[in-house]
Amino acid sequence: MRRAVVGLAVAAVLLTGCAATDDDGGGGDAGPGEEPGSGDSAAVAPPPADARWDIQLGGPRDVPSDVAIVERDRTAEPLGGYDICYVNGFQSQPDDGRWTDSDLVLRDAAGEPVIDEVWQEHLFDISSAAKRDALLEVVGPWIEGCADDGFDAVELDNLDSFTRSEGLLDEEDADAWAAALVGVAHDAGLAAGQKNRAGWDGTSVGYDFAVVEECGAYDECDAYTEFFGDHVLVVEYTEEGFAAACDELGGTVPIVYRDVDLAPDGERAWCED
Repeated sequence: MRRAVVGLAVAAVLLTGCAATDDDGGGGDAGPGEEPGSGDSAAVAPPPADARWDIQLGGPRDVPSDVAIVERDRTAEPLGGYDICYVNGFQSQPDDGRWTDSDLVLRDAAGEPVIDEVWQEHLFDISSAAKRDALLEVVGPWIEGCADDGFDAVELDNLDSFTRSEGLLDEEDADAWAAALVGVAHDAGLAAGQKNRAGWDGTSVGYDFAVVEECGAYDECDAYTEFFGDHVLVVEYTEEGFAAACDELGGTVPIVYRDVDLAPDGERAWCED
């Protein structure tokens, strides 16, 4: 999930040491009784560490020739390099009305759905094996569709949804659901990317890489590189965060500076090599 950034000021010139580079260049789910996360991670490859990347969830756009890694929504077409498919694996999309009356969304004691108030997304009910099996019938095909469309990897967003669940979900629920999703990805031939939950070892359930928002701004980049090494993709939404990430990790992992809406015509720059 993109963090809400209040009062984001976009300037034309980035901080010294992180100057902008001009960008105007042209498988099956684990069924009931099966062990989740059993897909073969040896058959997939994480994103390359020695390449630039762009994240385009607000809409597709072209990239310069030196950008080899691109992330797009699962409803968009892959670009043809190393392509990452975005799947909101733990919450609904805000404009997806199917979840309003679904018994697969988390509900409080009064029967009201639990909502991520920042993004107006329903939290999936991953509190039991039965619920997770039912959800996998929906989310599993989304992941498999990414593979069918030619993507190389999938980012599974909102791993930390349990922190917004009013205490109705816990880390064990998140771990079990993450393992199931990773298993589907690997079975489909896709690398699986962790999103959010700094400091947790996602490799324990099979994640192959991490997509990290604002680790420079929040001084938490090492909470991901500790587990994933150089298989970490960083996006920063502020000049200060971008400068910090470039100072700490520039030249070792892919880092991009983007506008918080990730708009097709929005801000975009990379660390100087």
